[in-house]
Amino acid sequence: MSNSTLKTTTKLKVRFHECDPLQIVWHGNYFKYFEEAREAFSKKHGISYLDAKNNGFTMPIVKTECEHKLPLQYGDEFEVETHFVNTEAAKIIFKYQIFCSEKLICTGKTVQVFTDKNSELVLINPPFFLDWKKKMGLIK
Repeated sequence: MSNSTLKTTTKLKVRFHECDPLQIVWHGNYFKYFEEAREAFSKKHGISYLDAKNNGFTMPIVKTECEHKLPLQYGDEFEVETHFVNTEAAKIIFKYQIFCSEKLICTGKTVQVFTDKNSELVLINPPFFLDWKKKMGLIK
């Protein structure tokens, strides 16, 4: 399995409370959409925050990016494509694309690292993450 197959598509709909006075989605809500899509990815591919926690780690986000192309409006139904970016580094990288009616709305990226139970940065991939990567065919 190549990393191009490690993706999910999450269908969402803009709710009224997500819009600003301009009647478009407030820019900060796109990160919530990314989070919902990341959770859907985790559920589909079997790697979650709870997996990390149960193994003595946390996975804080240390970097976020979002580039807006077009606005979403109240009632829009849209899809978030979430792609796992395979890297040897001890981090989890996701790239996102949001589409509405086949138009690219925005792109984004998040980077998460691993910290141990003392909140210290972990510089090598934790065993549970390496096991997951092997299971997904990302490493031998």
